Formats: sequence, structure tokens, C-alpha cells
Amino acid sequence: MNPNDLPAGAAAPESQADLMSPLLQGPARAAQGDPQQLLPGVMVGEVLAIVDESRMPLVRFDGPQGQVCEKARSTIDLHGAHIGRGVVLVFEQGDARRPIVIGLLHDGADWPADERPAQVQVDADGERLLVSAKQQLVLRCGKASITLTKAGKVLIEGSYLLSRSTGVNRIKGGSVQLN
Repeated sequence: MNPNDLPAGAAAPESQADLMSPLLQGPARAAQGDPQQLLPGVMVGEVLAIVDESRMPLVRFDGPQGQVCEKARSTIDLHGAHIGRGVVLVFEQGDARRPIVIGLLHDGADWPADERPAQVQVDADGERLLVSAKQQLVLRCGKASITLTKAGKVLIEGSYLLSRSTGVNRIKGGSVQLN
């Protein structure tokens, strides 16, 4: 029901008026300096701290009335190394009091870790998985590990090793040492 269609002096039923009021107020609400003024879809902010037992970032951004500091939810894992870093923010229903961190900004000069990690290449096509590293590749689980080195060494370590085959089980090398 459109409130303009009501006879003069008649009021819309209360439940309908409540539903219509945000629509009728629209931009006027923002013009009155309401703290819930809608914000643009995406903004840039800064991580000030990690609070609530290292679970929530405290972020600063430009809000409707100037600089705002708010606790934020996050779609990414943030930790102490990210304090002072720029973040990409969105706001639930455009509300400045409900920021969500959706990403970190990188400018190439900064990196969250102490040093850039070496590049590891992973290639998967559904038939084969290829993992490549420049110096060393280690698979580790508890006390067991398999290490592949750039020099061609394959090191297998564990508290118990078992080699089993339904066909031939060959050990071949320049020299073979047992015990």
C-alpha cells in the first residue's frame, strides 16, 4: 500500500508505516548526519591492532564524520606482522560500525613476513601433482620425513621404514651399504 494513496487525514497501519519509514527517509537520513550513513562499497583502511585474544583486527578508516576506529571481522588470517598495513574493507549493509576486512594491500616494497618466501611451484592437472622447489623439498609428519635436495639426494627418515612390493623390489646404486 502506498501511503500517498490514503485518504486525507488517514494514517497507514503501524506495521506498514514501520516497514516504509526507511524507504521514505532515504537520503534525508544521511543528510541529517546519522552515524549509520551508508558508506561506499569498498574502502581502504589500516590495521591498528589485533584485539580480543588475537581474533579481531582493530581498523582505522575515513568514516562519515572523520577518522573511525572499529573492531572488524575478517575473511583473511591477520596477525601481528600486519599491524600498520593497509587493508581493503567492505561494510555490512553499508554500516560504518560493521567493517569486514577482505584483503591486504601490497605495494611490492612491503611483505608481511620477515623475508619473502622462495617460490614453490605446484602444478596439478587431475592426473599428476608436481611440486617444485629451488633448493630443498621436505615432506614431514611427526618423526618421519622425506627430503629431496637440489644436489639429487633423497633422504628418508623415520623410526620405522617399510618397503613392500608385489613385484620386484630392487635396490640399485653406485654402492649399496647394509648396516
